[in-house]
Amino acid sequence: MLAYTHSLQDLQQPTVSSKVFVQRDYSSGTICKFQTKFPSELESRIDKQQFEETVQTLNNLYAEAEKLGGKSYLEGCLACLTAYTIFLCMETHYEKVLKKIGRFIKDQNEKIYAPRGLLLTDPIERGLRVVEITIFEDRSIGSGR
Repeated sequence: MLAYTHSLQDLQQPTVSSKVFVQRDYSSGTICKFQTKFPSELESRIDKQQFEETVQTLNNLYAEAEKLGGKSYLEGCLACLTAYTIFLCMETHYEKVLKKIGRFIKDQNEKIYAPRGLLLTDPIERGLRVVEITIFEDRSIGSGR
């Protein structure tokens, strides 16, 4: 009975076919921006326009996170005045936007990517170096097992 349950779980877990990495775009300097070039590995899985919208939204959100303004300067001044202890009880603007990015990626995975056998990984988990897209094996093709 235990062996049967184990094999059933194995069948339910998708197998990773490959991974695609969308690299950082340094053409505008060191701001956090990712390339919008459509990877050929995703052609049969997702619409090019949908992919570009996802990456462009991520780029816009990272630009919002890194934007300097009055609020950022106020946070910095308060941090200096309180020996940075203020951050024990308050989130920075950057942290708030990172949470927003996490929610966006989760939403994109649930609505767009997962139904197509893909999984977006939050760039923060990869050190903001790449957007990782995992491609899962399509079980409908080789279902004669």
